[in-house]
Amino acid sequence: MNNQKDNSYKFYKMLFSSVYPLYLQKVERKGRTKEELDAVIFWLTGYSDTTLQKQIELKVDFETFFAQAPVFNINAAKITGLICGYRVEDITDSLVQKVRCLDKLVDELAKGKTLDKILRK
Repeated sequence: MNNQKDNSYKFYKMLFSSVYPLYLQKVERKGRTKEELDAVIFWLTGYSDTTLQKQIELKVDFETFFAQAPVFNINAAKITGLICGYRVEDITDSLVQKVRCLDKLVDELAKGKTLDKILRK
């Protein structure tokens, strides 16, 4: 997993505000809504509509985005499977794993899964 470690550093400074529109484009192309995308982000991070918008406006990086998240959902541990060639549950870098969890949820939303299944309970 050396490649995983080498690539993990890019996540620390990648701006959430530049990735969020890409998430939105992805889900909207598949007929999903901004509200559904935001619901997934709220569930994972504990942000609200107001606090998420503030993070986007402040142009925080992923490291700050997750560090300032009100609460990282305990059920995120139930997110498993492959994303970008890596098993989410096997990623050892905490930040990279959180980013990949978010990526996985966005992928599931875009693939048509219902919110009930995406938001593991």
